[in-house]
Amino acid sequence: MKLVAASALISGVLEANVAIEYNAGVITSIELDSPQTPTVTGTLLPGFVDIHCHGGGGYYFSAQSPAQISKVIELHNWHGTTSMLASLVSEPIETLILQIEMLLPFIQQGAIRGIHLEGPYLAHSHCGAHDPVLLRKPSITELERLIATSHNTIKMVTIAPELEGAIPVIEFLVSQGITVALGHSGADAITTRAAIAAGATIITHFNNGMPKLDSGDNISSISLADSTMAIEFILDGVHVDEISTERILKAAPKRLIAVTDAMSAAGSNDGDYTIGKLPVRVKNGVARLNSNDSLAGSTLTMDRAFLYLINNFEFSINEAVHATSTLPAERIGLNDVGSIEIGKRADFVELTFSREINPLKS
Repeated sequence: MKLVAASALISGVLEANVAIEYNAGVITSIELDSPQTPTVTGTLLPGFVDIHCHGGGGYYFSAQSPAQISKVIELHNWHGTTSMLASLVSEPIETLILQIEMLLPFIQQGAIRGIHLEGPYLAHSHCGAHDPVLLRKPSITELERLIATSHNTIKMVTIAPELEGAIPVIEFLVSQGITVALGHSGADAITTRAAIAAGATIITHFNNGMPKLDSGDNISSISLADSTMAIEFILDGVHVDEISTERILKAAPKRLIAVTDAMSAAGSNDGDYTIGKLPVRVKNGVARLNSNDSLAGSTLTMDRAFLYLINNFEFSINEAVHATSTLPAERIGLNDVGSIEIGKRADFVELTFSREINPLKS
């Protein structure tokens, strides 16, 4: 199979008239300055990689129906996400096991690239939209069971480092090749540094579920200053306002990971939903808990996050691709996606002249 793009981002450079051949979904050759007539008139980019996504299209990855899980995948594929982790919220361990078992066929098919556990090892003080009754101390024994159930497809775990036993658990997860994200936490500076030294490399949805900027010497200030930490952002203009976003981007260049943290209402209408068993009201596309008005995930899709960067913050296409594809893929060990290169998956989106995202099927 072959496609010819009027332009494409190759090795961080926008190249003109690029012919790409692929076989069995894998890129086999790239020709620059091709004399052939383009079949893609816009700019060809690597497909988006979303490492923090709970649902969409009216459903969750935690659904016990394959048809409903398929709807979540289809919704995000339609908006340009070609690789995604299925994020699961805090639940009893037995419930998480059932949810993981339901996701396994989709992972084996390649429709989902792995699982992200956002909980239950989170701090009560910053539980956000997680049911505080379900939060618990981290346990290597429990995680061994979850990892075994997943057939080693758990790619990332969010953990609050101040919890009892958290540092040894972080070290254990890293030893298993699992990315550790710090989040839903109010950890102080000493604890945060210890967690980073233990191997944590990502901050979950920065500025949400954690102390705000300028709140002291804590997980927020330390992770922002540490050049080894990648910083998740929910780029909807609600979770982090534009002034704060611009400030954070300047403080942490090339460390941004765009995520959706999408709940079931992504791609759907305003109305009443749930996260786990907690009631949620979505109004004007913003999801909040009924109980206390806390933000409860987003209705974001990755195409909107990409366009938000290039339209609101003068990000170059290369910088936006780094945040929406390259860096997230690198941090969770997906070596076959994140850029357009020979040997990588033929996962593409098209940025049109009208600055819209057009998903392309390889």
